[in-house]
Amino acid sequence: MPGASGIPTAPGGTVAAVHRHLELVAAILLGVATVMTAWSAFQSARWGGEMATSYSAAGAARTESNRASTLAGQQTIIDVQLFTDWLSALDAEQGRVGPSSGYVPDPATYSGFLYARFREEFRPAVDAWVAQDPSENPDAPPSPFAMDEYVLAATQESQRLEEKADAAVTLAHRANAVKDDYVLATVLCASVLFFGGIGAKLSSPRLRLTLVGIGGVVLLATLGVLISYPVQV
Repeated sequence: MPGASGIPTAPGGTVAAVHRHLELVAAILLGVATVMTAWSAFQSARWGGEMATSYSAAGAARTESNRASTLAGQQTIIDVQLFTDWLSALDAEQGRVGPSSGYVPDPATYSGFLYARFREEFRPAVDAWVAQDPSENPDAPPSPFAMDEYVLAATQESQRLEEKADAAVTLAHRANAVKDDYVLATVLCASVLFFGGIGAKLSSPRLRLTLVGIGGVVLLATLGVLISYPVQV
């Protein structure tokens, strides 16, 4: 015969047994959800730290990149000034540049004095430019600065650090996304605690079963999602 609650009763107290079973299921849900909540909060904090570390590394790399870029700019200014003065000195000495002119730096002349003071990174570009015979060859590059040989280590270092900063920012964005995923999992676990906790207190077996069932479904879905998330240890 159905009881007043709508749940069929039988000798031995079926309703009481259902209550006990639902209480046990609710207790299990609450226990598992509590552990999952703590795990999600822990992982969210770990990924938040990873995000902060990556952003800090990106900032440091960009600072060093700016310093290297500034140094490269200063070196270029020095090279341009010395090259301009060198050309002026050659013109004043009636000199020409190129293989056909037989140009050889003469330390006794002002142009030779300036040539000897070209930076080590700049001199190969000047020699390569002179080899193009710019005095006679209209197709020669306009200056050593247009030559492939003109390479500044500071510029390369700046580019390397910029790429390092970009990579660190990418890691920070990924860490932030994972952190947000774990925050969402924490919210879902809190909903399981809500449904399980409220369901365990209700007197109606139907309502108990409904709320505990909802909590169980949410718990299983959250567990499946958590398993797919990356882990920081």
